[in-house]
Amino acid sequence: MKYSLLIIIWFLTSCTQNYSKLESNKTFYSKGFAYIYNEEDFEKKIIKKKLDNSILQVAHNNIKPGALIRIINLKTNDSIVLKNNKRFQYPDFYKILITEPVAKKLNLSKNLPIVEIIEVKKNKSFVAKKTKIFKEEKKTHNKAPVESVKINNISKNTEVKTKGLKDNLYILIGEFYSKSSAISLKNRIVQELINFNNKKLFIKSIESNKTALLAGPYNSINLMKNDYIQLKSFGFEELDISINE
Repeated sequence: MKYSLLIIIWFLTSCTQNYSKLESNKTFYSKGFAYIYNEEDFEKKIIKKKLDNSILQVAHNNIKPGALIRIINLKTNDSIVLKNNKRFQYPDFYKILITEPVAKKLNLSKNLPIVEIIEVKKNKSFVAKKTKIFKEEKKTHNKAPVESVKINNISKNTEVKTKGLKDNLYILIGEFYSKSSAISLKNRIVQELINFNNKKLFIKSIESNKTALLAGPYNSINLMKNDYIQLKSFGFEELDISINE
């Protein structure tokens, strides 16, 4: 236990935080996969609470209910700003839980539901504008119910049977001001995660003063998911997913 704690402390002090903490003066930001809600997963207790799958709803496991979240489809750049309806736990491979109408609005592919999430800090003019939009969306919903869209989930207990992805996926493990810190962490992962495919690990300069440690490329979500879970078990709190680095 002490050994694991030392690893986490070392990592936090040696790298810039590639995950976002929900502090009052910071905005949550993350990249990864959206979990598309369906009733069956709720009934199987894969997710803890229900959403209304006929309307635009989202849930996040950290962002407080009522906060505004911008969700961007990284493949198409389609985006939407919605209020976080609920806060509860879902499989931590995913960055956000969304209903099928949200997936449809974003033109998300069921094979690659990769998104960027940004918590939107409120100001008076923005809130007034969004309140009007929410009311208009509600009117539209009352007049014409949203058609359901069949989108498969990648839950802990299921695998997605898809053709090979045309895009390459990467796990962003950490960003560092010192290249030696990135090398040191890479060596530690190689030594301690015995089943991890260390050939996937590589170091890349991303800015003049920053170096990133990544894993990839992956052309299968399921293969990437296995490595993601191993890295999470190693002690990383938040890991971003990027596409075509």
